[in-house]
Amino acid sequence: MKLKAFSILVTLFFLLFFIIYPTSVLAETVKDGSKIFTVHCAGCHPNGNNIIRRGKNLKLRALKRNKVDNLDAIINLVTYGKNNMSAYQETLTQNEIKVVSQYVLEQAINNWKN
Repeated sequence: MKLKAFSILVTLFFLLFFIIYPTSVLAETVKDGSKIFTVHCAGCHPNGNNIIRRGKNLKLRALKRNKVDNLDAIINLVTYGKNNMSAYQETLTQNEIKVVSQYVLEQAINNWKN
């Protein structure tokens, strides 16, 4: 019984913490594009590949060929989607879209070696 009460107390503490300090918790996740990518993008784009359409991967050569090799174009694609690519304007904040787009561009430039 004491263990159950302790578990409830710890859960309440964390809930209150996230309610009172949400901006500091969100700020940490928003800064890391790799985390956002892992949660929302890696299912279809592991290591910059594309499991649905091979030619539409996130390698720099493909980004250039498809005219999405700059930050604004990637932000637009992530925001509004295109063809099989889902739109994330309802799922991610504008800042999260920018951060994950920067991450994608940096990884493409580095040939997804990190």
